Amino acid sequence: MATRNAVSIPGLGWAAIAVSTLVLAACDTGSSSATPSAPSSSFKLQSEFVKLVQDVGPSVVLIETSVGLGSGIIYDTQGDIVTNNHVVTGSQTFLVITSTGKQYPASLVGAFPPDDLAVIRVQATGLQAARFANSSTLQVGDIVLAIGNPLGLQSSVSEGIVSAMRMAVPEGNGVSLPSAIQTTAAINPGNSGGALINLNEQVVGIPTLAATDPQLGGGAAPGIGFAIPSNTVTLIADQLVKSGAVTNSGRAALGAQVANTGGTGALVTTVKTGGPAELAGIRKATSSKPSLGSPSPGPRPWPTCWSPSSRASRCRSAFFTATGAPHP
Repeated sequence: MATRNAVSIPGLGWAAIAVSTLVLAACDTGSSSATPSAPSSSFKLQSEFVKLVQDVGPSVVLIETSVGLGSGIIYDTQGDIVTNNHVVTGSQTFLVITSTGKQYPASLVGAFPPDDLAVIRVQATGLQAARFANSSTLQVGDIVLAIGNPLGLQSSVSEGIVSAMRMAVPEGNGVSLPSAIQTTAAINPGNSGGALINLNEQVVGIPTLAATDPQLGGGAAPGIGFAIPSNTVTLIADQLVKSGAVTNSGRAALGAQVANTGGTGALVTTVKTGGPAELAGIRKATSSKPSLGSPSPGPRPWPTCWSPSSRASRCRSAFFTATGAPHP
C-alpha cells in the first residue's frame, strides 16, 4: 500500500513536497524521504532586518525647518518627537513628515543644548511611539541599524555594529557630549535626530555626529559615527515633555567656570554662590595651578567630524559636525 505525505519545509514559503512511501505486507522494503533543511543563518538575519525596519520605521520622521532638515523619533502617542537640538536651532517653524507621507506642523516644546537634544510636538493621532532600550547594556560588537533621512532620502536604513563607547565627545559650539556610542552604521547629513536601533526593535541611541578625515580634504571618514545613548535621551526628553526644561542633567556640577590658560593652569571666571567650588574655597579670578608644577595637558585631539544636521559645526581642537542636510 502506498501513502503520500505532505512535508512543509521552512524557507520554501510553506511549499508542500510530496513524498511517496512504499509499504508492502507490514514490511518496509524501502523508502525515499526529503529531510527539511533549516533556513540559513544569513537568511534568518535578513528576515530579522526586514521586520525591524517594517516595525520601527513608522516611528522615525523627517523634520523640515526654515534652514534645513533632519530626523526625529516619535516619543509618545501624544505627539512628542525627540530630535537633536542642532536640527531645530535657528528655526521657528517645523514641518514633520511621517513615513507614510503625512505632514504636520510642529511647535517647540523645549531644548537642552548641552546634550544636543530637543522635543517638538505635533497635533496628531495614530502615531506609533518608539521603544527605548537601556543603553548601559550595550556591548561592543552589537549589531545596530540607523534609520533616518540622509540627504532628504526618507526612511533610509544603514547597518553596522557598536564600535566603542566614548566619553566627552566634542561637538562644537561649546557642546561636548558626556557619552556617545561609536558605530560603523553610516551616518550622513539628514540622519541627525533619527534612530539607532538594536535587534530587539528598541532605540539605543540618536545618531548625531559623523567623523571626517582632514587628509581627505574634510571628507567623510567611513565607518565612524556617534550617537547619543538612549539613557541620556530618555532622561532629558522626559523632563522636556513634562515641563519644557531640564533640572536634572545627570552631570556632575563644579559650580564654576574656568578658562584655558595655555597650559599653566585654569583661570576661574565665575563661581556659583553656594556651589561645590565656593564651598571648597575657590574664588573668582584665581589661577588653579596643577600639582608638581607640571603643565596642564591640552585638549585631547579628536578626528575631524561633522554633525549630520541642518548646519555643520566645527570645533577648535576637535573636528565634529552635526549630521543634517541643508535645503536643496
